[in-house]
Amino acid sequence: MIRSPALLRPVTGRLAPYTYQIFLLFLIPLAFFLDIHTSDVMQQDVLGVGAWIILFAATRFSAPTERRQVWTMVAIATCVELWSSVVWGIYRYRFGNVPLFVPPGHGLVYLFALRAARTPFMERHGQIVARAAFWVATAWAVGGMTVEPLLLHRLDLLGFLWWPLFAWFMRKPSAPVYAAAFFVTSYLELWGTHFGNWAWQVFAPVSHIPSGNPPSVISAGYCLMDFMSIWIATSLPQPPILDRIKLAARGRIRTAAPAPVADQAS
Repeated sequence: MIRSPALLRPVTGRLAPYTYQIFLLFLIPLAFFLDIHTSDVMQQDVLGVGAWIILFAATRFSAPTERRQVWTMVAIATCVELWSSVVWGIYRYRFGNVPLFVPPGHGLVYLFALRAARTPFMERHGQIVARAAFWVATAWAVGGMTVEPLLLHRLDLLGFLWWPLFAWFMRKPSAPVYAAAFFVTSYLELWGTHFGNWAWQVFAPVSHIPSGNPPSVISAGYCLMDFMSIWIATSLPQPPILDRIKLAARGRIRTAAPAPVADQAS
């Protein structure tokens, strides 16, 4: 039986605040699936261009504060990715590079957390979600030290070491944002390592700390980048430099414009 559009309207109306979250949850596995079927960096870069376009479109109508935080996150994440993957080598992507889709991907994931915290569900149940994230992270961290060595033959000390930082984030007033970041980044890490888009080393270079693939509470690292993005973005001049330039340009245009005839007559 074909349902009437009028009957579907209440359902679509309830889902409307979650459109971006639903979109990204579908996009993540699709993008990773497409990536593992690229045969060289040039093909992979096509996905990267698509990711940049999606991020520009997603932030096009964002509030200036949100947009500033997202693009700050992209800058921070790019530096972290270059250091962690290319220089340190604690994890490696398929072609030994940082794929072009990774920096905008960080922005999209951060945007997920910011917008998720403003959804009706999180506004009503944000603290419950934060507690759930804390206990899931705790169980995963303990499992990485006890069950994972037996089942996957990897000891996840690295993930366990991130747990105290994540517990600290869960005590902050903005815990729902970090809880959303925990769930979406864990989702991303599980898909990416499952498909083989990247892999974490059994032992971290230099420190030789054993790691899971992925580390259990590595999302705390994402939360740390989120925290830094908020701090840096809120420390930037207000309004932004570009806005000041625009305002100055408009002022010069008004100054150069000829006075109205009535004013000249007076």
